[in-house]
Amino acid sequence: MNSSMVFSHGCHKRPFSTSRSRMTVMPAWVIDTYGGNDVLRFTRNASFPILNYPNEVIVQVHAAGLNPIDVSMRGGYGASSLSMKRDPLNLNQKGSEFPLVLGRDVSGVVMECGLDVKYFKEGDEVWAAIPPWKQGSLAEFVCLSANEVSLKPKSLSHSAAAALPYVAATAWSALVNTCGLTLENSAEKRILILGGSGGVGTFAIQMLKAWGGHVTVTCSKDAERLVRGLGADHVVDYSAGPVELALGTLEKFDVILDNVGGDTESWAMGLLKPWSGAKYVTLVTPFLQNTDLLGVADGMMQTGITVASKALKHLCKGVHYRWGFFIPNGAALDDISEMVDAGKIRAVVEAEFPFSQVPQAFQKVEEGHARGKTVVQVIGGGGDHAEC
Repeated sequence: MNSSMVFSHGCHKRPFSTSRSRMTVMPAWVIDTYGGNDVLRFTRNASFPILNYPNEVIVQVHAAGLNPIDVSMRGGYGASSLSMKRDPLNLNQKGSEFPLVLGRDVSGVVMECGLDVKYFKEGDEVWAAIPPWKQGSLAEFVCLSANEVSLKPKSLSHSAAAALPYVAATAWSALVNTCGLTLENSAEKRILILGGSGGVGTFAIQMLKAWGGHVTVTCSKDAERLVRGLGADHVVDYSAGPVELALGTLEKFDVILDNVGGDTESWAMGLLKPWSGAKYVTLVTPFLQNTDLLGVADGMMQTGITVASKALKHLCKGVHYRWGFFIPNGAALDDISEMVDAGKIRAVVEAEFPFSQVPQAFQKVEEGHARGKTVVQVIGGGGDHAEC
């Protein structure tokens, strides 16, 4: 038998339909083992999240964004490191992370707040980037730390908002935390984005242009119109010939953001201004792969040796070599939300799927060659859901 809960939000009251069963279980897409798309399983009996700490909030998911890391995690990428993060004392048996909910982006409504949460209240519309060691957003509800959450931009729908948090937090970590770019110093910088038509690239172009930077982007010919529309000053078609030769004819750069990996660093470092503090940061690192192959201890040691040797090698040539990582950052999302509502950043959604078609959404992401983000509509997207 259904009952009705009412959350107070300012002068408004927001009804929330629920039932006793839904307070213990919820609809979700889960995996019970690592593998291909066939391991994705829909269930109406996933465990309902609970508040374990007083600084946490439970969010009802309206929309979820997918990223390449979701496809990688479905296949077991990073399992060793993420298991250590989930269970640092190694108290649980191997495989205790299952059933695992994927999905790193969320836009939704706060359902419940811990006792120490002061900045949010029930009924607030929020967005967040979910750390990969936590249960994800391909479920009706998700539990997050309050410092990972931000008020959603008022100008965006939930579906559009779900396209931004993970790529925004990743780009912010790489460009702001690692490269030191800010609103105040970006106007004097020349930045190269290798692989500019995906989620991170399309966000980074807009943020850097909003800060006055000069942005050069590599992408395929069919994505040129998209990246120019986002503000890119110069576009190099990587399919037209050796991209390093075309880039080598340009004025050197202050910052390079590499979303491509592979052998790019072998020639990209030569595109930086030497002895000027110029930085190359790659988001394609072997850290999680090392720990998967070698174990956590040996993998971390190998990773440290690799990054230190590369950094020293390039420092001798007058440029800085760095690795970039996703870091959950609610405070950064606060700033980004203001930029979105000011019209300086827009969400780039390439494809949207109903909740009933999560496997098809994964297939879309797995195909690569993204022109923005793939989003799953959870509320009203098919399946058995409570309606707000």
